Amino acid sequence: MAEKRVRPAVPDDAAMIVQLVRSLAVYENEPVETVKLTEADVLRDGFGEPPRFETLLAELDGVPVGFALFFHNYSTWQGRPGLYLEDLYIEEHARGHGLGADLMGELARIAEDRGCARLELSVLDWNPTREFYHRLGFDHLDGWMTYRLDGPGIKKLAGR
Repeated sequence: MAEKRVRPAVPDDAAMIVQLVRSLAVYENEPVETVKLTEADVLRDGFGEPPRFETLLAELDGVPVGFALFFHNYSTWQGRPGLYLEDLYIEEHARGHGLGADLMGELARIAEDRGCARLELSVLDWNPTREFYHRLGFDHLDGWMTYRLDGPGIKKLAGR
């Protein structure tokens, strides 16, 4: 049986994190070129002061095969911090070992230890992993829609 483990990423994992994000892009049918993330970005934003995100790595037989990248948000209604899962990904050859559930369990422990009121994420509507999140107890929030403003839109709004 394969040995599996979940651990916090360290700076030496920056290249692996970028590689896994690129693999996620392929899974999501996006061109790899759309991933702008670099090792320098990971080192600056994941391990700088203060860190803007954290990453957990899932390993199979000592080799990283998946990740969960997350950061804090805040609920004004709860008056408490929360965690937002930006990305969760397990390489195809490593699926079926429970690593996704292991990553989510560790993320839930972190949320609990930090007094977080919520653990939130977004899932593409076509993604079959939606059922995985339902099995873990996540609810789809009817009535909530995701909105996004990116580079040019931010620049335009900031210049108002």
